[in-house]
Amino acid sequence: MDAPRHSLPPALAVPSQPPWPGIGGALGLIALYFVLQVVVGFATALLLGFGYRLLHGATAADPVALLTRPDASSMVVIVTLLGAALGALWAVRARWPRLWSQAVPPGFGFAAPAAAYCVAAVALGLVVPLLGGKLTELLAHGHAVPQDVKQLGEGASTGFRIALTLVVASIGPLVEELLFRGVLLSALLRHLRTAWAVLASAALFALVHLPDLHWLWYALPNLALLGVVLAWLRLRSGSLWPAVLAHAINNLLAMLALFVSLAHQ
Repeated sequence: MDAPRHSLPPALAVPSQPPWPGIGGALGLIALYFVLQVVVGFATALLLGFGYRLLHGATAADPVALLTRPDASSMVVIVTLLGAALGALWAVRARWPRLWSQAVPPGFGFAAPAAAYCVAAVALGLVVPLLGGKLTELLAHGHAVPQDVKQLGEGASTGFRIALTLVVASIGPLVEELLFRGVLLSALLRHLRTAWAVLASAALFALVHLPDLHWLWYALPNLALLGVVLAWLRLRSGSLWPAVLAHAINNLLAMLALFVSLAHQ
């Protein structure tokens, strides 16, 4: 008997839509990113210490003491961030290749944005840190908010300061935007209204940075505000790139403010 005319052979069947990322999978990838930082950081420090002993002989100073030097610590941080970022980017690309360039969630937004949103990203990247800084000052009652990356840059040589700044202002924003405003936000939008998904992703974004902020709670509203703005850029523009740009400007301003303060000491 002939097959029905409307049927298609399996090879010509219309492919199903890409699956939405699950919340568990999104949180797992975020956890993987930070686990990779620990693993890559430990391996880098171990290799650096081994190489130091190999070059200087058994009578050299303790390699552990070497890692207390700002330049050596900066090198470890740079390699750690690069290695963890490459691992996270590869994991997302391998898990959801069809969502990579899709503009609308569940896509991750690696699509070209309209120029107006790039302009908005630059403006917000300049304004939000000022508003967030004032908010932190109000809540902190004059207490400083130390950050590990800033403290490393404070003692490092000029070359390592520049390298550290470039990584913090490029690789960091790229991978964090993919994880929080790409994968996680898409997963949350499957279960929550847009406003609640944005707030939840911003809250988690703030919380995961607490260790780097020495667990100072009054820095959280600043980061949560930044997370809300970045999510708004992602959803309104249909692209991840404006959020990456605004995030990069935020990080760059923080590092430049450090270098300016050091220059006046």
